[in-house]
Amino acid sequence: MGFREQASGVRRIVGIVLAVLLIGGVAAAVAAGRAGKDTSTATKTVRGVIGSEKAEFFADPDVVKALAAKGLTVRAETSGSWAMDQFPLEGYDFAFPGSKAPADELRRKSPVKGGPIRPFYSPLVVVAHRAAAQVLADNGLATLSGKSSGKLLMKPYLDAARTDRTWQRLKGADKHAELSGTVFITSTDPVSSNSGALYLAAASYVADGGRVAADEAAVDRTAPLLKKLIRVQGAQQTSSDAPFRDFISGVGNPLVLVYESQVASLLMQGQETGDLVLLYPDTTVSSDHTLVPLTGTGRRLGELLSSDPRLRELAVRHGFRPQGAAAEFTAATAGHTDHIDQKLTGVRQAPVPTAAVLRAMARRTLG
Repeated sequence: MGFREQASGVRRIVGIVLAVLLIGGVAAAVAAGRAGKDTSTATKTVRGVIGSEKAEFFADPDVVKALAAKGLTVRAETSGSWAMDQFPLEGYDFAFPGSKAPADELRRKSPVKGGPIRPFYSPLVVVAHRAAAQVLADNGLATLSGKSSGKLLMKPYLDAARTDRTWQRLKGADKHAELSGTVFITSTDPVSSNSGALYLAAASYVADGGRVAADEAAVDRTAPLLKKLIRVQGAQQTSSDAPFRDFISGVGNPLVLVYESQVASLLMQGQETGDLVLLYPDTTVSSDHTLVPLTGTGRRLGELLSSDPRLRELAVRHGFRPQGAAAEFTAATAGHTDHIDQKLTGVRQAPVPTAAVLRAMARRTLG
């Protein structure tokens, strides 16, 4: 073999070796890049079932981003809080009803130690159109503290419900064609929905002279009135979202029971609320949104919602009051005190009966 042939062979070998090294280098670089990408964005999926009032919070891109920064991606399905115990929870990491009573039932199904976590809460309120609020105030069923806020006086209201009072029997209502028929508050289905069940809790507490229902006898005492409160409504929704949206769009009943968070969220997002007046029942119930961990990952989510500053800030932006930090909510709603009663002045919190008693109350409204 001549020198030129030998040199050519060497060049071919060197070229093959370089090509192999180059290909290997590119492959290694791609693998490293992928590994780097996975490491920086990898999140653990957390599956749960939530009350529908929290759906917008978990769907918020900023909430998704804040959770991803902590390594979590939430996949949530909605359910009525009082129907969650019928939900097939196998394979889920958490359940997040709207109050403590259904959470206590769900807790018994959880193998995770440590109990439920309550990251935020929201009092139940009544939204009214301005004409309706003024008529209620003129007839001693409410007081107004401004153009867009006031108190619903629960005892006078329940007395009106007990006697099937109509708008036509209230002075001033004849000036407003939309105010006709029986005076009632639209609520959700108390059998499956948290806000509907808590409405019964507050009403029974007031109707029974400030006593918390604890047995069948107590349920019997208020059952006729509670049945009136529910039956007058006809078909009920299982979520407070639909009746609230109907109210905002100008249709439906002039008085609707909702969460304060639903109104506060709209206000802080700068959305139009029309002639909405926010009436705080002088005796109400706060909805303690209570996360029940079903796995360790579910517990981590609950702890983050309670303690992470960014997630607390975002909860406030959605109208919720974080546990243990009134200043955060006060600062965020400072420009909306024409509607929001930041300190819940003069609002009494009714204790909530056990889940068993509340279920008995709800069933009696149907019978």
